[in-house]
Amino acid sequence: MNNKDVSTVRKQFKIDNDRLNITEIFNVYVKKETSEIYHTESHPFGMLEQFQQELFMDNFKKVVAGQLDSKLFDLKFRRGEEGSTQTILFDSLHYADNEAWQEAMLAIVAKLFDGLVYEMDTVVTFIRGEFRVATRMRSADSEEGGDDEVYSHKFILCSLNRTDQPKSALIFDYIEKAFKASSAVDPIINLSAPMFGFLFPTFNQGVADVNHILYSAGKPNQPSPHFVEHVLSCEPINTAKEEKDNFEQVLQTIIGEKVETDVLANIYSEINKVLEESEETEAPLLDYHDVERILADSGVKDVTSEKVEFAFKNVLDNEKKEIKATSLVPKTIKINTKVATVTISPEDLSNVRYVTINGKRCLLLEVEEDAVVEGFQLENVSL
Repeated sequence: MNNKDVSTVRKQFKIDNDRLNITEIFNVYVKKETSEIYHTESHPFGMLEQFQQELFMDNFKKVVAGQLDSKLFDLKFRRGEEGSTQTILFDSLHYADNEAWQEAMLAIVAKLFDGLVYEMDTVVTFIRGEFRVATRMRSADSEEGGDDEVYSHKFILCSLNRTDQPKSALIFDYIEKAFKASSAVDPIINLSAPMFGFLFPTFNQGVADVNHILYSAGKPNQPSPHFVEHVLSCEPINTAKEEKDNFEQVLQTIIGEKVETDVLANIYSEINKVLEESEETEAPLLDYHDVERILADSGVKDVTSEKVEFAFKNVLDNEKKEIKATSLVPKTIKINTKVATVTISPEDLSNVRYVTINGKRCLLLEVEEDAVVEGFQLENVSL
């Protein structure tokens, strides 16, 4: 899935969306420390009160919210495993019997808590349903109206949420006209911050992909290897931050710790060209041959295949020795000094110079317009 596909899914989770049909919601309450199932409850989603539907809709939207490779991960299932999560989910997409579907979801719950103990009670929520997305709209002048083409997408979504104990509070009893301490003891299900979640299957440009699953980590850049490899039975992953850090180490191994701003700007520009020219549905991967070409085209001197291959083998720990291109170009670049921190876009990096003037190190930023500070236009001083 790319960011556009994720956004399309996220937009479906809203009340009164006639293109979304959630047929069933299944909640499983799990006790802390023992990881035993204390209670299960299943309902047609449409039978819930509206305020409950709204709370759950916000929760589902949060499961599919966040940046790809940071909080959301398009994972590929490992093949050929008996009783794999992929098999369970694929089969349960087509179950007509609710009890059979619930049993399948309980099998996933068993995987979720196998070998794990939480300090608080948790609730696992599953929904299954279908949404329809228009692929091409009819002309506004069409007498028939409606959508010209739509695709229908069956799905299962899971959300794991913690429970919180209610805080003590002082209340006023209108009947007895007295101030009292609150006596609420029911745990509160925290639907605002899912600890874990997934959407199955993924889809690319309207086509379902049952070989992948969209995994939602609780916090950015903190995916759980246990969930990825043991619960979901997927191949291990690197976060965008890990990919970027690895790339920086590769560059430092080849170039050294010092680089001119023009060269660095050119490297980012060449990577962007790879992304723009890619026709693959998945994010393009760069091997050492690709990086060798990028560095040579960016003006890096003395680049050889041997140097780049050595850097890849020395830094990367994955078998394929590849780096995901989408993770390598930062949205913003920070230049840190003791005097100030300057934040610019990668495209503007070529306008920055680090020079020595009259024996003093200076950071020069080339601009095309007047510089304004606190409402004052700065005086232009020629050196």
